[in-house]
Amino acid sequence: MERRPMSRGPAWLLGALIFLLGLALLAGGGYLVMLGGSVYYLVAGAGLVLSGALMMKRSPHALWFYALVLFGTTLWALWEVGLDWWQLVPRVAILCAIGILMLLPWWRRGSGLLASGSLSLAVLFAIGVAIATQLKDPLSTEGQITGTAPASSPNPSQVAGDDWVAYGGTNAGTHYSALDQITPENVAQLKEVWRIQTGDTATPDSPPEITNQNTPLKVNDRLYICTSHSRVMALDPETGETDWTFDPEISTMGAENFSRWAHMTCRGVSYYDVAQYGGDTSAGSSAQDAAELASSQEAEPMLSDTDVMCPRRIFVPTADARLIALNADTGERCESFGDNGEVDLTQNIGPFDPGGYYSTSPAVVTEDLVILGGHVTDNSSTDEPSGVVRAFDVRSGELIWNWDSGNPDDTTPLAEGEVYTRNSPNVWAPFSVDEELGLVYLPMGNATPDQWGADRSEDDERYSAGLVALDVHTGKLSWVHQFVHHDLWDMDTPAQPVLIDLTINGEEVPAVIQPTKQGSLYVLNRETGEAIVPIDELPAPQGAVEGDWTAQTQPRSRLNLLPEPLTGADMWGASPLDQMICRIKFHSLRYEGQYTPPSLEGSIVYPGNVGVFNWSGIAVDPVRQAIFTSPNYLAFVDKMIPRDQVEEGQGSASEQGLQPNKGAPYAVEMGPLLSPLALPCQAPPWGEVAGIDLSGGEQPQVAWKHRNGTTRDSMPFGLPVPFEVGVPALGGPMTTAGGVTFLSGTLDQYVRAYDITTGEQLWKSRLPAGGQATPMTYRGADGRQYVVVTAGGHGTFGTKLGDYVIGYALPE
Repeated sequence: MERRPMSRGPAWLLGALIFLLGLALLAGGGYLVMLGGSVYYLVAGAGLVLSGALMMKRSPHALWFYALVLFGTTLWALWEVGLDWWQLVPRVAILCAIGILMLLPWWRRGSGLLASGSLSLAVLFAIGVAIATQLKDPLSTEGQITGTAPASSPNPSQVAGDDWVAYGGTNAGTHYSALDQITPENVAQLKEVWRIQTGDTATPDSPPEITNQNTPLKVNDRLYICTSHSRVMALDPETGETDWTFDPEISTMGAENFSRWAHMTCRGVSYYDVAQYGGDTSAGSSAQDAAELASSQEAEPMLSDTDVMCPRRIFVPTADARLIALNADTGERCESFGDNGEVDLTQNIGPFDPGGYYSTSPAVVTEDLVILGGHVTDNSSTDEPSGVVRAFDVRSGELIWNWDSGNPDDTTPLAEGEVYTRNSPNVWAPFSVDEELGLVYLPMGNATPDQWGADRSEDDERYSAGLVALDVHTGKLSWVHQFVHHDLWDMDTPAQPVLIDLTINGEEVPAVIQPTKQGSLYVLNRETGEAIVPIDELPAPQGAVEGDWTAQTQPRSRLNLLPEPLTGADMWGASPLDQMICRIKFHSLRYEGQYTPPSLEGSIVYPGNVGVFNWSGIAVDPVRQAIFTSPNYLAFVDKMIPRDQVEEGQGSASEQGLQPNKGAPYAVEMGPLLSPLALPCQAPPWGEVAGIDLSGGEQPQVAWKHRNGTTRDSMPFGLPVPFEVGVPALGGPMTTAGGVTFLSGTLDQYVRAYDITTGEQLWKSRLPAGGQATPMTYRGADGRQYVVVTAGGHGTFGTKLGDYVIGYALPE
């Protein structure tokens, strides 16, 4: 019987599609070969061009050539990336789908059994490989944290109890609660029990990076929250009902609106209670009772009029650079603090653009001091405000000491009219305090601009990108430990230091754990600053732009979650085309591994300046001697632009795009390394969860590591496809004695619960907006354990904005 030829119209259309795909791969593949990249795209492109041309001519040989391309592509993909399904997808999936189409009778009519059979075998082989990849994720680490409780009970200063009294649970920053009502066995029953909306939402004149990263406090029988525009609310912990609200009515500081602010956020407020430090002004006592106590001869210590009128205080730093003290019971200003309840943080700072200086993180309150640093706009100029850290009297607002890394030996408050050292390294992340040792720990930022360092002083070089310990009473330096030498990558120390007592060789050692953007977790003796986990000085790439220099070596902790260096094979995309374009980008940019210096042609920074860890930090269980982390992996590109190529007024206050660096010989253009579809160019996972067993003492181990989060809210064209690829998280974890850890910061809109010992996801709940904040927990008056999450979204991170605070609990 005579075979009928392929249908003319469909065959021509499919052939044209294959031909054009091949032509694009052929052209791009040739350029990639010239750059030193893979020859695959050139060869595959030639094969597809030939197959497509034959298909348009309705030749049965089209299937033979296509089968050869698909079979060869599958073998090449296995050789490059093994059984990693997410790496195989852009290499094989589209070609396999086209192969299946070609096998349908409409397309292959007249092609012959042998040609059809060869293509069928190639398709089945590709599908079989895809099925095999689902058996086990090759990038996942399966294990279990086996740490046991230390001989003594955990240090109470490192454990939150029924309340959550500071940003990190306590001033130790562990993000750990002793509550154990919620367990791996019952967490699936967790339900939303209340939800509020603060009313603080983005407006047309809001900055691009508006976000609500607030972690509430639970203390004084209330829940205290702050919003993006520095408003404070006191809520009922069991119902979420509002007790009082305070609006500082922040100023635009001379700007037309808030759109030039680099950030607009409030990560938290701070709490002070005179009763913690010797007085008795318990909740519910009247001013008359407190006054009688103050006048009593038996009262130790004597209470001042200030304590009587405002014994419990909430401190909030505002986006227009004020520190305001509020009566925690009423929400009214503590009038005796500073000037009518506030301190002007612009004093002695000097000039800055609106939004260019204020505290994005909560102050730390310890004994009779409230201590805070400040955010400074990155890469705006070489003449920005000082990074000074200041300690104020918690009652009067008087400045007690200041530590300016540009003038580190003189902590005496400046006289009126004097100005702190311009451009000195700042501290924008939360602090931690060890009151027993009398030390406050400062995670240090950098002198700006980030990518140009030739003009930095000796003090800048000493204190940048490290951890500084100061005497909490005087501000005098105790020790400093640096984590990046001559930082040119914005690798400032971004997260709250975590204070924990580690059991090493049967002895209790006071430790501080510092997460960093570059992926190392530095474990130091918090009394001396000496390394507990060894730190190696490793050779670093050389060759900065003209006029600058690079450090010969860079320190790396042996406890790290640093990814392997990128290769061309790590480039990714949704299709062979955008994957090829990402490979072209990779080979067109400068990249010699971590700490590749910024360059005129553009350099890849991996991990990027979003970090493996950022302000969201880590959670540490002092009983299990374990860490729960949510590391991120995104590559960025820094390209130096000579000053004569930058027009006056160019640049953005955002941390992406062109950064002006006024006063420096170079501006910098920066942003993530993305495909044409705005997906990361490097293969997933881009975010994980990981558990670290600290019971090994000087040799802690990563016990388990899993991809975390889906693409449900970040697919191109808004497609709601929940692929489990592992997405970034901006918002930290919180863990509990019940063995359950909570995390809400992922790019998709969920709050999740995990078993800290294995990393198994136990529960999740959909959020109405991005959850870029760290959850907290407390016990309500009804005896139930509550978990609270802020869902405010994040402008730059790209999640949905909102104004929600949500409480969860087990059924009564």
